[in-house]
Amino acid sequence: MIESVEQLERKLAEPSELLIDDMKRLSGDIMLLGVGGKMGPSLARLAVNACKAAGVRKRIIGVSRFSSGNLAQELERDGVETISADLLNEDQLKQLPKVENIIFMVGFKFGSTGNEYLSWAMNSYLPGRVASHFDQSRAVVFSTGNVYHLTPLAMCGASEEHPVAPVGDYAQSALGRERVFEYFSHKNQTPLFIYRLNYAIDLRYGVLLDVAQSVNAGRAIDLSMGHANVIWQGDANEIALRALHVAAYPPVTMNVTGPETISIRWLAERFGELLGKEPVFTGEEQDSALLSNASRAHQLFGYPRVSLRQMIEWVAHWVKIDGETLNKPTHFQERRGRF
Repeated sequence: MIESVEQLERKLAEPSELLIDDMKRLSGDIMLLGVGGKMGPSLARLAVNACKAAGVRKRIIGVSRFSSGNLAQELERDGVETISADLLNEDQLKQLPKVENIIFMVGFKFGSTGNEYLSWAMNSYLPGRVASHFDQSRAVVFSTGNVYHLTPLAMCGASEEHPVAPVGDYAQSALGRERVFEYFSHKNQTPLFIYRLNYAIDLRYGVLLDVAQSVNAGRAIDLSMGHANVIWQGDANEIALRALHVAAYPPVTMNVTGPETISIRWLAERFGELLGKEPVFTGEEQDSALLSNASRAHQLFGYPRVSLRQMIEWVAHWVKIDGETLNKPTHFQERRGRF
């Protein structure tokens, strides 16, 4: 079991042999824009460790505002170069060094309702400024499964062939992000990979933690969004780095999540067994949910290394030992696109 944040971070930053081989073949340095988010620090450390294991020298550069805490110092200690910048500040953006590879992780989701103008600025306007600055860079751009509408459970999730139909300003502006990056990819004929992620988790946040904490506290679990997808953050980070080799012109778009369509009721019952608690439910399962079919990514990158059952056991133990959390609920129950 994972007993501490330090052990968790080491686990998240363990590169696979496939990633190590990919780093041997990848040309150029890597810049992570928005490294201060939930996935950014572990992604940066994973890149550093993969390069070390591959015996190659690359600059791994993390860009964020770094407005609070000691994250910049911690990343520097672990071999990541850091740059403090507000990307919406045109002068600061223009001062960023040009690199061959960028991973764009900037986005605004929670709190977007009531701040719709900021959602569109961060999710749609800023991508244009970034793509204009890095006009010759290979790019992996994080997006979201929210660009799809809710799909019938019988479909087992929307595949990349499914038409997009975003609901709400967050999802609409996230699709705007994709379209703006696509425009610049076509304009400059630069390689692009659009990475539609549907619920990464680690032990400090995510759908599994939300459900486990509710079971442990005896809070009612809303079943109206009765199914979900998840993927271990370490596996999601691996795919983001390996996707630099898959980025292409014309652009590539791919769903990224785990292989299971998970019943929230079933999930709560498993946590109930592990935590010695009886789950409490409210509402009823609907015949549709926000689900992604990531079979294309599984075909290309392989199945996730960390299984669903392993994640459940790790999260249950983390809740038992009162492990540190980010206190950032996923709001996976939301059906109307209001975040």
